Amino acid sequence: QVQLVESGGGLVQAGGSLRLSCAASGRTFSSYAMGWFRQAPGKEREFVTTISGNGQITYYADSVKGRFTISRDNAKNTVYLQMNSLKPEDTAVYYCAASYRRTAASTQAWYDYWGQGTQVTVSS
Repeated sequence: QVQLVESGGGLVQAGGSLRLSCAASGRTFSSYAMGWFRQAPGKEREFVTTISGNGQITYYADSVKGRFTISRDNAKNTVYLQMNSLKPEDTAVYYCAASYRRTAASTQAWYDYWGQGTQVTVSS
């Protein structure tokens, strides 16, 4: 069982930055692919980015490419999401997810564990 706890959300003005963190329990963090997803009010949860277990492979949704960066520190059992040039349309609850398959993937069904989410609000 893996427990995921997100932090770092908040209110920021358009153009600003935030860094989200997701701390995972367990001893085999490096064997999990990690992903970030988000859900805006009235919309379905959508893929944001993912990183493979060894951190060498990443994928991004087109909407965040060039603005967001995913990274991980396997020694700290933590994955990060650096969000720059934030836009009002980035407003959502952001969820961290873990898959026991090392390979990164954008499909929600790929992931076995989910955090509770952290709210990100971008004001215009």
